[in-house]
Amino acid sequence: MHPIHAGAAMVAAVLFFTALPAHGQTWPQRPVKFIVPFGPGAGADIGARLIAERLPARWGKPIVIENRPGGDGLLAIGTFVASNDDHTLLFSPSGNFTVHPYQYEKLPYMPADLVPIARVSNTVIAVGVPASMGVATLKDWVARTRAAPGQFNAAVVPGITEFTFDYFVKTAALTVTKVPYRDIVQAATDVGEGRLQIYMASYAILQPQTQAGRISTLVTTGRERASILPEIPTAIESGFPALEVEGLVGLFGPKSMSKALRERIGTDMVAATKDPAISARLNATAQVVNPGGPEDFAASVERQRAQIANIAHELGIKPKQ
Repeated sequence: MHPIHAGAAMVAAVLFFTALPAHGQTWPQRPVKFIVPFGPGAGADIGARLIAERLPARWGKPIVIENRPGGDGLLAIGTFVASNDDHTLLFSPSGNFTVHPYQYEKLPYMPADLVPIARVSNTVIAVGVPASMGVATLKDWVARTRAAPGQFNAAVVPGITEFTFDYFVKTAALTVTKVPYRDIVQAATDVGEGRLQIYMASYAILQPQTQAGRISTLVTTGRERASILPEIPTAIESGFPALEVEGLVGLFGPKSMSKALRERIGTDMVAATKDPAISARLNATAQVVNPGGPEDFAASVERQRAQIANIAHELGIKPKQ
């Protein structure tokens, strides 16, 4: 090759490799941390650990799970944002924080600090009532409640689930009394024994009492029927679209992370999530695999944010300043 041509080719090659995102080629350089806003054994924790078992083969570095429960997710999110490190990621339900602007006067983060990388699963959210009530559908339950205003008690998981339930109560013109719980999981027993007349929570909480025949699960809240509960209709099918809410769970990165790296991690996450063993394990905890990359997950989260903004508007809840 002519010396001039050879020199030009070398310069072009140098420019090409310089243009490649360096961290995209070398990441990860050390162990990667997944911060989870729940304790060990929670649905998101199980999902994070299942994924973490499969990624080292792709990344060449171990994944460390750091459980940071408490503060309605604020502790975990604050820790994640403060790290400002592309090796520290947040594995969390989006519903854990999309309602924060309407709940807290001051947040330790901005919504833009949480950048979607990969959708992993949907937690199945359901509505259960005492089997002793003898109602077969949500429509029947609503009719019974309207006939006895103020006489029925409810329990709801705080956060996005409670926002959605309150919207349902308003649009259905119902009067119910919400009972607060220090440990909302305990409400399932009270529903099964008839002390509460309705309970909205993840199906994993309702499942033991449902299988024992003490709770009737009337609807699930996703846009489509849950594949693990094909016999149970959605709230939309049942005529109550106000109860629609998706239990999105996935991985978030810092806003400083490049698009190329988000896409690379997202691709690896989606591939790992498609392992049949992961699907089976998540199904057993009332979660349905729903893999998606950065764009898909971002669109899902934005749809949820818009939904919450509409609910807050209808309920007269203004964003905290």
